[in-house]
Amino acid sequence: MINWENIKNQLQKFLVDELAKTGLTRVTIGLSGGLDSAVVAVLCKETFGDNMSCVLMPSQFSSKESIDDAIELCEKFNIKYEIKSIAPMVEAFIGEMQEDRLRIGNFSARMRMSVLYDVSSRDKSIVVGTSNKSELLLGYGTIFGDIACAINPIGEIYKSDEFEFAKYLGVTQAIINKKPSADLWEGQSDEEELGYSYAKMDEVLKLLVDEKKAKEELITLGYEEKLIDLLEYRIKANAFKGKLPVIAKIKWS
Repeated sequence: MINWENIKNQLQKFLVDELAKTGLTRVTIGLSGGLDSAVVAVLCKETFGDNMSCVLMPSQFSSKESIDDAIELCEKFNIKYEIKSIAPMVEAFIGEMQEDRLRIGNFSARMRMSVLYDVSSRDKSIVVGTSNKSELLLGYGTIFGDIACAINPIGEIYKSDEFEFAKYLGVTQAIINKKPSADLWEGQSDEEELGYSYAKMDEVLKLLVDEKKAKEELITLGYEEKLIDLLEYRIKANAFKGKLPVIAKIKWS
């Protein structure tokens, strides 16, 4: 069993210490109506009180439930929020993207982050990230989009474990019970796109990443080779998303 009280205390100290380093006193979170941003929002509310706010950024493709669930969470925990639609921004450029869902999704994620950083600049705050460990390892996020942030308190928590953390924090049931989705288009589902449940993927990821077990060991343990290959490929192919831009080294003499 994971001691979530201990985890929460560690993350609150992290948040306080990292914010102090910036000289600012406020944080801003993009709230989607999904599990990750809900966990971060509640965590920040318990840590910073009224020195935090959330921004809901629906597009023309967002589900009504996402907004409703995000607002319900804010009302339960008395979290300040505002709604800023990115629909006009997406509409202005969507004709250039040939109805390509991936391009539209990535563009939408980057528009949201542009809005979020503008709000953080207005409020003299920092943006707190909401990507969990499963998403970061698998590259399931948009570089300079939803992955972008100043600090991230949940990047070491696997998605399948995060449900228990959400329950501990008191996140609303509507959010805990819904299928994981980036809500970038109608009916979009993380697990359907990836082909496996987070529970199944995380079980293998923990063995591959945390315990450093080889593929052959996992096959011997009975894990599906196709799943192992998928996870290893995604980890390697998307590693660049977690790195700073590479700057050329120059010899001046």
